[in-house]
Amino acid sequence: MENGLVMTWMSIKTGGKRVGYARVSRPDQRLDMQLDALEQMNCDMVFTDQGVSGTKPSRPGLDKALAALAPGDVMLVFKLDRLGRSVMHLSDLLTRFQKEGIHFYSMAEGVNTTTSGGRMVFHLFSTIAEFERDLIQERTICGLEAARARGKRLGRPHALSEGMILNAHRSIKQDGVSITEAARRCKVAHVTLTRGFKRLGIDLS
Repeated sequence: MENGLVMTWMSIKTGGKRVGYARVSRPDQRLDMQLDALEQMNCDMVFTDQGVSGTKPSRPGLDKALAALAPGDVMLVFKLDRLGRSVMHLSDLLTRFQKEGIHFYSMAEGVNTTTSGGRMVFHLFSTIAEFERDLIQERTICGLEAARARGKRLGRPHALSEGMILNAHRSIKQDGVSITEAARRCKVAHVTLTRGFKRLGIDLS
């Protein structure tokens, strides 16, 4: 494995920083294997989360790793599932990397966006993120139509449409916009936007 990692590393030199990230879900799990692999990739800095589930809305190590990245840098992980807690979360992160000029490399899957072939991954995950949002909107609309067909009263219209909520979520996850700023753009209060996310069953983790 070491020779393979070294050979692969020769193809991902970009001149920027190499920022590694490792995570395990339980406190009794060890980070050794991930850290050893990242060390072989000559990371300039490595951030970790230990005993932190991928479902947690805030992961201090990941937050610090994302804050340390700048255009031209490479984000390295041992496996894709160490970075993203869900397909949409991972897709949004990779779309954000593309927009910010940040490269990404996952060792286990061989995803390397510094290569011409690897850059297709950005486009693939961007498509997946939009597909997930389309599904959420479709499920919500179908649910409302089914409720109306049963004669259920739905109450007064919501301040935010499904499309507005999903656009706000996209801005937060892909463009790094704060919830407060996203709410301002929607001309609603912070709490109204948060309730909108809960209504559609999506979160900000």
